[in-house]
Amino acid sequence: MIKSAVTVALVPQIKSGPWIFWENLEQAMAKAENLGFDGIELFTADANAIDSEELSYSLNMHKLELAAVGTGAGKVIHGLTLTDPNPEIRKKAIFFISEMISFGAKFNAPAIIGSMQGNVLAGNDRELTLKWLAEGLEILGKEAEKQGVFLIYEPLNRYETNLFNTLESGASFLETLETKNVKLLADLFHMNIEEADIAKSILENEKHIGHIHFADSNRKPIGMGHTEMESVAEAIKAINYEGFISAEAFPFPDPDAAAIQTYHSFQKYFQ
Repeated sequence: MIKSAVTVALVPQIKSGPWIFWENLEQAMAKAENLGFDGIELFTADANAIDSEELSYSLNMHKLELAAVGTGAGKVIHGLTLTDPNPEIRKKAIFFISEMISFGAKFNAPAIIGSMQGNVLAGNDRELTLKWLAEGLEILGKEAEKQGVFLIYEPLNRYETNLFNTLESGASFLETLETKNVKLLADLFHMNIEEADIAKSILENEKHIGHIHFADSNRKPIGMGHTEMESVAEAIKAINYEGFISAEAFPFPDPDAAAIQTYHSFQKYFQ
């Protein structure tokens, strides 16, 4: 069954970004429940930002699941990436993500590596940078497997990373890893920039897709941009995808309206 999720940002240092709800977790969960969402995706400052027992109680009370946990605060707040030339920073990045894996695993939710993948920095060798990335993903993929979840790697658009920008390039890289516990995040916003045919890319890389981000071409909620969703939705259904489709979109024109627009779009294409 394809499940719907809405994003919630709980990082005080960040005042803007593609998350529907902000700061008030209890209120966000109540609204998600009332609209009919199946889960929430959390963006937190670190793995200790929320008490796990309290979160479990609230999720059960609101009949929601934890869809995934984002790790981006590791870069935004602490400047950590898996491809930093400094081995101590890479070590700290692995530790930060490991902690997020442990946090998410308590709820059977995967951790997402997006911005923490980093970049090939000016003057650095691409092959060596990808070696560092592979080393990090090998460790983290195996750690996630031990804890009963998979790890999510997200190809980002060219303006955010120069590592891998398409599902195909990301999948080819994952094929070189020993761990088979790392899956791809198909983010429709990034794909709209980089993929020649979003639906075709989803069909061709189906075995690697573990999570989907639901946002339009302008990163507003689906239905507010020009992404051709009919063929994309058909492709997602054709691969028998059974995970979460999560709204990582700007809260436009405001969080409540964005959540309503997202849920109506989810119902339109997947119910």
